[in-house]
Amino acid sequence: MPTLLPSLDAVDRALLDALQKNGRATVGELAEQVSLSPSPCWRRVRQLEEAGLISGYHAHLDRHRVGYGVLGFVQIGLHNHTAEITAAFEREVLALPQVLSCHNLSGRYDYQLELVAPDLEFFAEFVRTRIRSLPGVREISTSFSLKEVKRTVALPVDR
Repeated sequence: MPTLLPSLDAVDRALLDALQKNGRATVGELAEQVSLSPSPCWRRVRQLEEAGLISGYHAHLDRHRVGYGVLGFVQIGLHNHTAEITAAFEREVLALPQVLSCHNLSGRYDYQLELVAPDLEFFAEFVRTRIRSLPGVREISTSFSLKEVKRTVALPVDR
């Protein structure tokens, strides 16, 4: 799929950057940041939304304050790579709220899950019972985050 990023002008990039930093910014605040009047600014934001470059606005929660003290990564090898098994695996993973992200990988493992849990006991039980029972799971390897150095969902738009 071709990227739309090169066709964006400096104002579009500035708007995307500003909205990634503060999705609650008012049109007036955005307009001031990008040196536009509010109406053209609003139209630009709507065009970016309609083009699919902006897919939503979200609140970022502090996982510790919400009660998730453990962040772990689970690498999974499947015993069978048929379309049916991988589709069933992915469908079930999508239904697990403890899974923050799931990536289909190249290399030794087929998938990597990023999980949160209130404590190690919950995490271990969840992996033993829920993750191990996912369709096609052959092998599991787990790592824990000792320190989160950086977390962002903001994409670089300034090139």
